[in-house]
Amino acid sequence: MATDAGLVPGAVVDLAPHVRRVVAPNPSYMTGPGTNTYLVGQEHVAVIDPGPDDAGHLDAVAAAGDGRIRYVLVTHTHPDHSPGAAGLAARTGATVLGYAARDGFLPDAELAEGDVVAGDGYRLRALHTPGHASNHLCYLLEEEALLFSGDHVMGGSTVVIAPLDGDMDHYLVSLERLRDASPPLRAIAPGHGPLLEDPRSVLEGYIAHRLAREAAIAAALGERRSATVDELVAAVYVDVPIALHPIARYSVWAHLRRLAGLGSATSDHPDLVDATWTTG
Repeated sequence: MATDAGLVPGAVVDLAPHVRRVVAPNPSYMTGPGTNTYLVGQEHVAVIDPGPDDAGHLDAVAAAGDGRIRYVLVTHTHPDHSPGAAGLAARTGATVLGYAARDGFLPDAELAEGDVVAGDGYRLRALHTPGHASNHLCYLLEEEALLFSGDHVMGGSTVVIAPLDGDMDHYLVSLERLRDASPPLRAIAPGHGPLLEDPRSVLEGYIAHRLAREAAIAAALGERRSATVDELVAAVYVDVPIALHPIARYSVWAHLRRLAGLGSATSDHPDLVDATWTTG
């Protein structure tokens, strides 16, 4: 793998043989430097995550493909990953592929666990990794053991799990699956942030972080016996700026729902983020 270069919107950066990246101009505290759009292959190019429906970005991706884009693959249907699919297909005539139609995303064909998209010198295998979103797919470039992780793993930050579509238990299982992949992953190309070249360490760190948060949430709930999500956010996320607490509340809610499944928490309204929770 090449050493990663700067995350500059619009720049075409070589990351590995047959792999290039173009960053979309949508930076934010949720997207980091912007959404990473990847081009895989040379003569029959597959684009992974076209990003937002931004004309300048889609023009840059189409230009980088130089008339050779054949497939547009989407990891999931959140608004920073999939809306550009239709516009890029219109520019290139490419076939749009993804888990299923949803949120305005209309694939030409659906992909499921184990499906392969192949081109010149590459095979991309779809891995169903629910957790961040129920329809989330990662794509494994088999020749390089390189995982395109969408929002399942991000560079420089953790991932928000927002019920009801997001599920913390599914997320942890999906992380463990990738950590234990055989053969092991060599690198992760995330949906946001730089190339991650120590995948096992990154995945172990993600799992440890989530389990530590969960233990802290369970302890805080145990001390109070009864609490709302917002009360637990204030008690547990003391290391996170208050401005980010409205986002953290979704992951706390997701942890509480997982704790309920483990018998350690309960609520009369677990499907409501504003519900009151008690120890199980």
